[in-house]
Amino acid sequence: MKEQEKISKEQLILEAAEQEFFIKGYDGARTTSIAQRAGVTHAMLHYYYRTKEQLFERIIEKNAKTIAETMLAAMGNPTMPIVERLKDGVSAHFDLVATNPLLPRFFLNEIIARPERYNLLYDKMKSIAGVLFASMQCEIDAAAERGEMERVDIRMLLMSTLSLNIFPFIIHDFAQPVMGDLMADREQFIQQRKAENVETIMRRIKKM
Repeated sequence: MKEQEKISKEQLILEAAEQEFFIKGYDGARTTSIAQRAGVTHAMLHYYYRTKEQLFERIIEKNAKTIAETMLAAMGNPTMPIVERLKDGVSAHFDLVATNPLLPRFFLNEIIARPERYNLLYDKMKSIAGVLFASMQCEIDAAAERGEMERVDIRMLLMSTLSLNIFPFIIHDFAQPVMGDLMADREQFIQQRKAENVETIMRRIKKM
């Protein structure tokens, strides 16, 4: 099998598996359905990934890496002022969730349904948190000393960001009938919600 063909088929399997796991969860997902989605045989799927567990872990790893790269790319440019980098980080995280609206519910459902999977999710995410917490807190403290921003614990700021950015996508379908025309146009609502979230975080960290 040619290398390019191998990569292509593996990518198709990963994309199909992601949709299957996001929609049905680990317990509901079936490798036969994943193979059908990917347009490959069941035998070929097992050639790349021997078990459903292995495929599931690959999806977790892939999405953890995407989150890490998105957040670090937005916040990791030392030539930009720390306040602007935090703003970009909030915005980039919102865009990531908006592009993958099933992702937050998938993570939450897997933790609730199978608590033993928490360690897997934690292991994949802790390196992201470690990089952000260590480097960003030093810069935040220094900027606060210079009077450029309010002093804030990066962990609390990250918690606020996650809460603001994730919640609208988790409750969107349930809240829409109650919110009426506010959520009638989904794309418009998403852009309004993004602007509101960024403004909320900026009000917390900017010196008044």
